[in-house]
Amino acid sequence: MYDNGQNCGNCYLTVHMKERCYPLKVYRNVLKFSWLFTLRLYIIGTVVWQATIKSQYDGGRDVQKKRLHRFQDLNLVYFLALTIAGIINAFGVTMFLAPVKLFDSGISGTAMLVSQQTPEWCSLSLILVLLNIPIFLFGLKKQGRVFTIYSIYAVLVYSVTAWLITDVFPVDVTIASPLAETDLFLCVIFGGVISGCGSGLTVRFGGAIDGIDVVGVIFAKKIGLSLGSFVMIYNVLLYIICGIVLGSWILPLYPIVTYAAASKTVDFCVEGFERAKAAFIITTKPEEVCRVLSDTFENGITTIRARGYYSDSERIMIYFVVNRFQIG
Repeated sequence: MYDNGQNCGNCYLTVHMKERCYPLKVYRNVLKFSWLFTLRLYIIGTVVWQATIKSQYDGGRDVQKKRLHRFQDLNLVYFLALTIAGIINAFGVTMFLAPVKLFDSGISGTAMLVSQQTPEWCSLSLILVLLNIPIFLFGLKKQGRVFTIYSIYAVLVYSVTAWLITDVFPVDVTIASPLAETDLFLCVIFGGVISGCGSGLTVRFGGAIDGIDVVGVIFAKKIGLSLGSFVMIYNVLLYIICGIVLGSWILPLYPIVTYAAASKTVDFCVEGFERAKAAFIITTKPEEVCRVLSDTFENGITTIRARGYYSDSERIMIYFVVNRFQIG
């Protein structure tokens, strides 16, 4: 300890305090520590800032990847097939059904009725878009994004093609069918088959060209009906309303034939012409049963060992397949 005014031999600078003298080395160490601490803070801040920027950039890239991944399930071939389906459907409706005031089924039939009872600017193509697209958007959560995109695209192709045929192409579809003229039976058959072919192709390639299927999926179970029963009831009510509005039951009855022809064509397009049935037969006399089946159908037969759950006894299960021509 040194009194005030005394010089410390180890100091380069005399510091006068009340009781002790602090050397200059202490201040140099403090300054050095402060400088190093500040440098470290700067380095740490720079690293954290760069890491933050990188994470934001990577996060943006991840968002872009997720957005692109949403559309990876879409198939260009499917869009081509849906384009053909929409054109086929529009051809069947505008060339055979609409000219002779016949009606299609589902939302398409509703659009045809509305277009006939509204001014000319409310064309069939416009009403098809106004009725169908909100239904598909409403069913987006239920049906999925890919199905909704395919369906909206098919409806747009259908609507644009219908507009081209009725308003742009040099084809007169205002009085009679350009191909079947005023023969209602021919218009019903060909219109139903052709439009059914378009609808079936749309379903086969992941979409729907009529919003009634989406409505049925959403509401059928809630009211205790199957999808087929819901669509049938909707169409029956539609044809009854058409008869009341038109004041005649002749034209509304013909669409029943159209609906039958279109439904059968849709089944052929979706399931194919080669339909088969599989049968299982459980028996204790497999040799006799297999001999009869082989002589009758001339098909291959598979036998499988099976055991009953309650009886705990062994049986032979016979499995065989027959095509649609072999079904009586």
